[in-house]
Amino acid sequence: MLFSWIFISCFPQIPIPVWSYGSSECLVRMQYRLKGKGNVVIVGFFPAYTAYPLNKTTDWRMAKFTRDFMVEFKLRNYQCILAMMFAIEEINNSPYLLPNTSLGFEVYNVPHGQRHTLANVFVSFSGTGYGISNCRCARDSLPAAVLTGPSWALSEHIGTLLGLYKFPQLTFGPFDSTLSERRRFSSLYQVAPKDTSLTVGIGSLMVHFHWNWVGLFIMDDDKGAQILSDLRSELEKIGVCIAFVEMTLVSRGSFLTTSWKNQVQILESSANVIIIYGDTDSLLSLIVNLKQKLLMWKVWVLNSQWDASKFDNYLLLDALHGALIFSHQNEEIVNFTDFIKTANPSKYPEDIYLHVLWHSFFNCSFLREDCKIVDNCLPNASLEFLPGNIFDMAMSEESYNVYSAVYVVAHSLHEMTLRQVQLQTPGKGKDMVFFPWQLHPFLKNTQLISHDGDKEVLDWKRKSHAEYDILNFWNFPKGLGLKVKVGTFSPNAPGGQKLSLSSHMIQWSTGLTETPQSVCSESCLPGFRKTHREGEAACCFDCTPCPENEISNETDADQCVKCPETHYANTENSHCQHKTVTFLAYDDPLGKTLGFISLGFTSLTVAVLWVFLKHRDTPIVKANNRTLSYTLLTTLTLCFLCPLLFIGRPSTVTCILQQNTFGLLFTVALSTVLAKTLTVLIAFRVTTPGRMRRWLLTSRAPNFIVPICTLLQVVLSGVWLATSPPFIDKDAHSEHGHIIIICNKGSAVAFYCILGYLGSLALGSYLMAFLSRNLPDTFNEAKFLAFSMLVFCSVWVSFLPVYHSTKGKVMVAMEVLSILASSASLLVIIFAPKCYVILLRPERNSLPHIRDKT
Repeated sequence: MLFSWIFISCFPQIPIPVWSYGSSECLVRMQYRLKGKGNVVIVGFFPAYTAYPLNKTTDWRMAKFTRDFMVEFKLRNYQCILAMMFAIEEINNSPYLLPNTSLGFEVYNVPHGQRHTLANVFVSFSGTGYGISNCRCARDSLPAAVLTGPSWALSEHIGTLLGLYKFPQLTFGPFDSTLSERRRFSSLYQVAPKDTSLTVGIGSLMVHFHWNWVGLFIMDDDKGAQILSDLRSELEKIGVCIAFVEMTLVSRGSFLTTSWKNQVQILESSANVIIIYGDTDSLLSLIVNLKQKLLMWKVWVLNSQWDASKFDNYLLLDALHGALIFSHQNEEIVNFTDFIKTANPSKYPEDIYLHVLWHSFFNCSFLREDCKIVDNCLPNASLEFLPGNIFDMAMSEESYNVYSAVYVVAHSLHEMTLRQVQLQTPGKGKDMVFFPWQLHPFLKNTQLISHDGDKEVLDWKRKSHAEYDILNFWNFPKGLGLKVKVGTFSPNAPGGQKLSLSSHMIQWSTGLTETPQSVCSESCLPGFRKTHREGEAACCFDCTPCPENEISNETDADQCVKCPETHYANTENSHCQHKTVTFLAYDDPLGKTLGFISLGFTSLTVAVLWVFLKHRDTPIVKANNRTLSYTLLTTLTLCFLCPLLFIGRPSTVTCILQQNTFGLLFTVALSTVLAKTLTVLIAFRVTTPGRMRRWLLTSRAPNFIVPICTLLQVVLSGVWLATSPPFIDKDAHSEHGHIIIICNKGSAVAFYCILGYLGSLALGSYLMAFLSRNLPDTFNEAKFLAFSMLVFCSVWVSFLPVYHSTKGKVMVAMEVLSILASSASLLVIIFAPKCYVILLRPERNSLPHIRDKT
């Protein structure tokens, strides 16, 4: 049985994996250390495992192992130890690097707690089995440098002590700006590249997948605070909103954490993308505290400082399957995988860590006293047989940094040796003698050139921005634990080429077949604009349709754009279309109807005129001035033809003729009616005989009314044409999708003056006809004249409000109808009774009938 499950009293629902006590107690009891012989050694402090108390009353600082402790193995960090051993073996086998010097190593486990960490540092420096400050005993090898990591807190604790002695310290954890403060850490060098472009890479990933609603889980320390600030700035710049921020605080072990106050808010959040920045401990803390349903259907975006081997033990089905991981691009180390395959207890018998692993995984017999295995093991057992989710054969970032750190120290030692040879000839057979702080000038100036041509320097001011591989974590079926490269991010690449991603290779969370979406509000389609919700993030908005004749032709438009006057918005308000040019044409049903009516009444008027000419000598035609009747019929014929000027494509000539011809013809018609009414009044109202009456009757004075009134109309039209004549205009607003070509009257005042003049003539004619309506005459037409003027006035009084309430072709049609209606009222009311008598009652149109009636 590989694991035994123990339930912690304060977390009864969380199963904790514990390695079997029979082997793991050796690591704690013997205080795991590993040494490799060499006249110059590199010391490494690695958290290969951690012992935790199982209850709060247990003193975790106890040196003696008891059943109250649990041992947590950190195999990712153990790979760093193997990387250190591999690099030193390569250097010792190289004839070109440190040819006369052998490198050795000392590995110490970092226990939980700052006190015991510093105690191990004193043990290493003093050369004894216990730490003595400010004292160094004789030893066979010289420590050249110390490797620490991966936690920046661990490096800070040790760096504070090493800085007092100017002892070179190289950290292999992620780059931290705090550790770059030379006043505090004058002897500390960071191997990892700068992580300043990580936030830019995460932002580019958000933009690529159109994710604008994300949650943040960040470790609660100085590094986390800096990352949070950078992330906020970058996400705000690209329009990504933060749904929630949770700072994870780890205390006394990765599973002993404080509960989160905002857990309900996080569970209910609609953000489907969660960005996590932290180490293994903070990420494990997250998974333990959150319920399982939050982990499903989510996309996790992680930095690479985490160990997947811890997560499967918590019975969360494929919790991180489909996660996207930003990992630094590193040179491939050729023989490292082969080295791991050959690492076994037989090759390194002094490494009790390997003995514990072989006992736990390969069912080997184990001697507790010596902490060694015996021979009855699985034949040809190797670390490569372990599942990928437990031990990853691929070199991690931290392991690569350890490998690079060893080579940096080796090159620095090599340069210092050459300098010593140049300055003085060392004695024959003497080993290298130096003080560790003498290595600093060489460490600062050392440059490592990889096989890919990239330069690695320790001076943080000269470090370049890191390039990243984007890895997709495949853990389905559970236990697969593969990290597949699906893209890259190069901050120094040209704009638009920084992010390269093969989206078709990405496996998303279990149950998702398409690229997941993470938005606060669905995108507004073309034709809509965003309306931000008050009091919420900028990414939370409602979609409001664009107003009339405004469009938005892109997704998530902030504002709608008004179409030009020559265009109109389509029904979806997504783009502008050209308006169709139109006018009251003969092809139009309305224009065709008005044209037929105009020609019909013209024909009818001509027929009436023909009837009057044919019967010109009859009493009914002679009555009331025959000449005025001919004039009125001729004028009405032209009035009925006048609407044809309003139909068809307007031109400058037709625009000038429309209103002026209409005004002139109606002036002649109304003045003729006025003359007819005056003729009746002169004949019957002047009761006293005299010279004036005879002169008015014999001189035909009413006939002069027509030219006089017409002359006044001509003057008005002349003034109109001289000041502001009508012109061709376009109406782009009356009818949707059309530009109507109309005649603009030029001067509205002149137009209404003409209407007023016509109204005064009509009113005068009506008054005259009304006064003479009851005069005793056999063919007195005063009643018909009065009624025709009443209808005429009614038509044009009704015309004015209707004319102002309509636009475009309808407005033109209303004016045409008013012309036709008023002309028809004059024709029908005045001449219909006479035609009736002439054509149907000819016996009444004779002198004998008149005498008999009298």
